[in-house]
Amino acid sequence: FKGTLLIDFRKGQTVEIKEGEILIVPKGVEHRPRTNGEVVFNLLFEPKTTLHTGDIETAMTVKTLDWI
Repeated sequence: FKGTLLIDFRKGQTVEIKEGEILIVPKGVEHRPRTNGEVVFNLLFEPKTTLHTGDIETAMTVKTLDWI
């Protein structure tokens, strides 16, 4: 077991994603990934242009992306 990822949506719905499951969040849908405190191993695919801190620039904002 590799943990459960929780995705909270703006309208109040929360979806649990367990090992081996997939969730596709449509473009433009506001969501917040989180855990209940356990370590979760997941793989996330998103466009290179997606800003990981949204429209807010903080010390965590990455400006130069690494090529994998």
